[in-house]
Amino acid sequence: MAALTIGQLATRSGVGVETIRFYERKGIIAQPARPADGYRKYDDQVADRIRFVQQAHELGFTLKEIKELLSLRVNPRMSCATVKERAEAKIVDVDAKIAALRRMKGALVKITRTCSGAGPTSECPILDYMEKKR
Repeated sequence: MAALTIGQLATRSGVGVETIRFYERKGIIAQPARPADGYRKYDDQVADRIRFVQQAHELGFTLKEIKELLSLRVNPRMSCATVKERAEAKIVDVDAKIAALRRMKGALVKITRTCSGAGPTSECPILDYMEKKR
């Protein structure tokens, strides 16, 4: 097992040093003790954990959800079915976000069509729309 500095860990895991510090503050990874030479050393398995976090984040999981997934990984009483349920719940969440984005796009297309692009901003139908109360 290699002992890595924070810079080496960042390079190996494909993130920045500040991301590692952020994960430490959030309790995703443990901050190693500072030895006499002053340089904290990370186990190379921490890079695997960071890559896991990054992949889960790319799939849309929040930091809280990622912490839960990490805890499931080490809990011998949990089954793959529990993880599948979490992934299926995330699919529902993603579908809801897609629907919301489609509604936003539709509204933007509609109000953009009302604007000729000419005239002062005080008469802009896009700005007027945003100013109206619902």
